[in-house]
Amino acid sequence: MDLRVGLIGLGRMGGGMALRILAAPFPLTVCDLHPEKAHNLVEAGAIFKDSPAGLAQICQVVLLSLPNTRTVEEVLFGEKGLAEALSPGAVVVDTSTISPLASRLFAQQLSQKGIDMLDSPVSGGSEGARKGALSMMVGGSAAVLEKVRPVLSSLTASITYIGENGMGQAVKMVNQVILAGNILAMSEGILLAKHYGLDLQKTLQAVQGGAAGSWMLSNLAPKVIAGDYAPSFTIELMLKDLRIALETADQLGVPLASTAQIFQLYRSIAAQGHAQDGNHALIQALEALTQGIQVKNDG
Repeated sequence: MDLRVGLIGLGRMGGGMALRILAAPFPLTVCDLHPEKAHNLVEAGAIFKDSPAGLAQICQVVLLSLPNTRTVEEVLFGEKGLAEALSPGAVVVDTSTISPLASRLFAQQLSQKGIDMLDSPVSGGSEGARKGALSMMVGGSAAVLEKVRPVLSSLTASITYIGENGMGQAVKMVNQVILAGNILAMSEGILLAKHYGLDLQKTLQAVQGGAAGSWMLSNLAPKVIAGDYAPSFTIELMLKDLRIALETADQLGVPLASTAQIFQLYRSIAAQGHAQDGNHALIQALEALTQGIQVKNDG
């Protein structure tokens, strides 16, 4: 029997994932606070519902792609939320990045109603969502993962089962801490090359083929060099993810010195009105510290 799939949250990530699910193809029902975001999906064959409960009445599997912990909780347990309308045996797959502790509590609450939940945050940005090339880290029941794997496989090139509920979100924290460190290293390298007067394109070509090479360098450095800060993943969302990591690390007594510094650099950019820029715009915070420094040019 075909699974009828629902997806709530049609932003940069959710919209791309919805198109992949339709192409799989699975019958798809979508929901968003902004109905206009669903127009292209309805034209492609999706059904639109104006509330999570309305969507839940006709879906066995519901994916969430939402901005923060509070919004996930509201969609699950608020008025006209999923919990009041999903049938026992239904599965909620949360691809959002939220607090691991909250995710575990949400799964426990849903289980009391006979509803399964997987925390399945993704990495790869909006481009990965459009291409079905996301990386997914999954917490929850392994048996439930197998039940919905055909749906998830339409979204991702990599599904890694981590363990119990909350573990997927915990791994996503690790992912974001490493990602932030890579962005800072890339930004500092480009800034150093710029102020020495190096040809930035030749510098990038020279270093990306060696030990310094990375996905970040190959995919985002050209955008930084071009001054293109259009978002695949915004500074606002990066701040939210790093805040989760720092709060969790504080609870564990784990020092994240570099991550704390990067968080403050991002916050300074956001305060200047750039919260919707791409997360690779971190270099702007470093450039602000170099105002008045002359660019060297040996000629």
